[in-house]
Amino acid sequence: MKIFKAILLCCVCAFTATSGAQSSNIIKMIVAFPPGGPVDSMARSLVEPLGKELNAQILVDNKPGGNGAVAAEYLAANPADGKTIWFTSAGAVAINPGLYEKLSYNPVKDLAPVSLVANNVEVLVVNAGSPANNAADFVALAKSKDLSMGSSGTGSVPHLALEQLNDSAGIKILHIPYKGAAPAITDVMAGHIDGFFGDIPGLIGYIKSGKLKPIGLAADKRNSAIPDVKTFNEIGIKGVDTNNWYAVFAKAGTSKADIDRFSAALRKVVKQDPLNIKLALSGSEPVGSTPEELDKVLKRDIAKWSQLIKAKKITME
Repeated sequence: MKIFKAILLCCVCAFTATSGAQSSNIIKMIVAFPPGGPVDSMARSLVEPLGKELNAQILVDNKPGGNGAVAAEYLAANPADGKTIWFTSAGAVAINPGLYEKLSYNPVKDLAPVSLVANNVEVLVVNAGSPANNAADFVALAKSKDLSMGSSGTGSVPHLALEQLNDSAGIKILHIPYKGAAPAITDVMAGHIDGFFGDIPGLIGYIKSGKLKPIGLAADKRNSAIPDVKTFNEIGIKGVDTNNWYAVFAKAGTSKADIDRFSAALRKVVKQDPLNIKLALSGSEPVGSTPEELDKVLKRDIAKWSQLIKAKKITME
């Protein structure tokens, strides 16, 4: 009996020690968007597999506002100790530098790239009853009559995709900014506007149900979730090449050991099932990268989007 009690006591102590170690290893994942949106949903899908890989508890902390500025400022206020990371879309780090004359953070100087997580190309969708069955039809229609397209806001990826299309196809589709993607999508389905560029994961449900018709991809290759939809490149319209990628950053000054540990874990989990399958079915392309590769993507896209924003004289009101 004494031996049994001794064994039981050892087991309890071991469990308590393990639980204590896990609870002390908490990593906060900042998300610059409200709960329930596509960025938040993908961040939360990483929590369990990434936590297991890092032997840590991942806590999602939503810090919406200022197109990412609130999240960036929160990250800057925390120590660079590897306990806080930022999961973000491209807009907050690659578009904002060109969109805002005075930005409270510098993505290149204030952030430490960790890893890409997923690529999200834009698909052009139209009303199910639209006479345009492909991108070529849509461009021809735009040359014969006035068309309008919505976006999730001025300076958003859908807006910039439209500007790329106007330039590349030599057309002038009217831009109508909305406060978010949802009302723009609703107005396309209602026939109030003629089209919308959006991330495939946010549109795949409407596409599969037949409520929206996908007619063109702003990418260099087709997407496995909608394989019959051609890219703009395929029909001879070059330069429509958006990618609203999702990635993880840490605070500049975070140790290389922590950055490399996070990066290796993310590269591993995004390639594993069932997360890999879940992302692919949604139309998102799961990717992982080294910190150096993400750094190159960030700098390239800052230059690309800043040039377009300047050329189009896009400003925030």
